[in-house]
Amino acid sequence: MKLEIITPEKKMFEGEADAVQFPGIDGSFQVLKGHAPIISALTDGRIKVDLVSGDTDYDEFSGSFETDSTNSKVIRLSIKGGVMEMQNDKIIVLAD
Repeated sequence: MKLEIITPEKKMFEGEADAVQFPGIDGSFQVLKGHAPIISALTDGRIKVDLVSGDTDYDEFSGSFETDSTNSKVIRLSIKGGVMEMQNDKIIVLAD
C-alpha cells in the first residue's frame, strides 16, 4: 500500500509499506493492505512503518526517521499529533 507522511513544512515520506502502526487518540492501532476506509485523529507518539523493501534510500529524510537496529525494513517517526486517512490502499498522514 502507498504511504505519504506530510507535515506543514514538507513531505516527510512517500513510499510502499506492508503495515503502519499509529498512535491514535484512543490507543495504538495498525493498518494493513486491504483495510477498510478509515479516518482517525492521531496523538503524540511514533508512527511505525514496516516497509515493503529495506532498500529504500532515506538520505533526504535523515534525522527525521529512526531505524530499527534489528530489522532494516522498519522505520519510526515521532509526531505531536495529526490525522490519517486510508482509502483504496493509500494512506495519507497529515502530521505535526
